[in-house]
Amino acid sequence: MGMMDTTGMMTLGQTDALGDTGVWALFRDSFDVFSVVLLVGSLIAVSLIVRLVMDARGAVIAPEGIVKSLSKKLDSGNEDSFLAAASEDSGIVGSACVAAFNARKNGSAAMREAAEIAASNACSRWTRTLDLLRVIGEIGPLVGLAGTVWGMILAFVQLGQAGGSAGPTDLSLGISKALFHTLLGLMLAVPCLLIYGWYRSVIERHCNRAFEQAGGLVDRLAGMNDGEDS
Repeated sequence: MGMMDTTGMMTLGQTDALGDTGVWALFRDSFDVFSVVLLVGSLIAVSLIVRLVMDARGAVIAPEGIVKSLSKKLDSGNEDSFLAAASEDSGIVGSACVAAFNARKNGSAAMREAAEIAASNACSRWTRTLDLLRVIGEIGPLVGLAGTVWGMILAFVQLGQAGGSAGPTDLSLGISKALFHTLLGLMLAVPCLLIYGWYRSVIERHCNRAFEQAGGLVDRLAGMNDGEDS
């Protein structure tokens, strides 16, 4: 009877120990520099995703309003109002038109080249955000793996210091805490890479459309410039 009571108490104690190892308990016990890095990366990733949701839209990258407005300015032949309207737009179309207008004294070829460079620089506003999100998504699992390796080293060092007398429960808890870093890294990487893949195609589509719009306006502006020179 006494042996059964003792065995029951040991089993109950092990069950309580296992029950205390929930997700929050693992996070609390595994909190270290690797966890801090992954949490900071998560905060940065969230801010980048919010920025993409707000900015990576057709109304921002390739707005129809600015194209119609600039077309009317070209139709009226008012260069000053055209430049003022283009300067108000910091996107691809406005930047390309301003660069082409400023290079009109160098000929139509120089205007198109300046517009292309300015449009590419304006497009990098969105591609830089995507690249940073991709880097975070690729580094996250590596940081988690590094934390897991470090945690495994500490677990086996503690096992060696105990002279190999640690039970399976103690060893499994140590391994669980170590693997928690890998879980955090994957939880960071998966949404980052999924959103990167989705918005890359969205931004490419909108940027290509903006390039076409800017190209049409620049061609008209270059044609007007060639007519004035002749």
